[in-house]
Amino acid sequence: MSFKYNKVLLIGATSGIGEAYAEKVVQDGKKVIVVGRRMENLDAFVEKHGKDKAEAVAFDITLLNQIPKFAEDITSKHPDLDCVILNSGIQRGFDFSKPETVDLSVVGLELTTNYLSYVHLTHAFLPHLQNQQNETALIYTSSGLALVPIATCLNYCASKAALHHFLLCLREQLKEGLGNVKVIEIFPPAVQTELHDEKHRPDIKNGGAIGMPLDQFTEESWGKMVKGEEQIPVGIVDMLFNSFEKTRQERFHKVAEMLKAHGGGA
Repeated sequence: MSFKYNKVLLIGATSGIGEAYAEKVVQDGKKVIVVGRRMENLDAFVEKHGKDKAEAVAFDITLLNQIPKFAEDITSKHPDLDCVILNSGIQRGFDFSKPETVDLSVVGLELTTNYLSYVHLTHAFLPHLQNQQNETALIYTSSGLALVPIATCLNYCASKAALHHFLLCLREQLKEGLGNVKVIEIFPPAVQTELHDEKHRPDIKNGGAIGMPLDQFTEESWGKMVKGEEQIPVGIVDMLFNSFEKTRQERFHKVAEMLKAHGGGA
């Protein structure tokens, strides 16, 4: 089976999961627009695959007020864009038992990167995707830590939990909305990427070796995406998802149906 979308904007493509997914898009014979802050990484990707298969755009998603113009520029140049993958993210460790060690500006940056920017990007690209004749998609890299947090990176877990709840409700709202926009959420376990590098997580040693090998994660998650699954837990997260998250979501949908029956919307 082939990935059903033909032109993909991939935000957070300079390394790790994002770069691996960009490779998959190209291998499937589709066009990818890779986005990130490190232009040298993006240029290397385009040079490797050719300008007929890839295009690079430098952008910092934490600049929230610039997102509408960014979306307008992309969709004007690529009116056939039918898929946006939001993969950017940072993870930092905080110990609130020692509040003097906590830099609240970094707490804010993490929340903006992992959650607020995703909300702004969703808002900016939805009108374009809703107006396409074919099925379109918004694909989000979430985390298993959205379901079960760990104390050492409490703000990261909170940002991913916020994203997960936002996506549950967004998917429900779009059932009644214009167009055919799929909302796809990927729940990685710990994956061997630079997310846990000592530069960013000095509390972790040899962080790049933690978790599932990147190639294994990419193959498993991409296979589920190609099959059309809208929620994609991978590795140990699959067990967690099936043990309690499915039941929780059944209750979410029952509440949504009850509210609709009483005119309260989704």
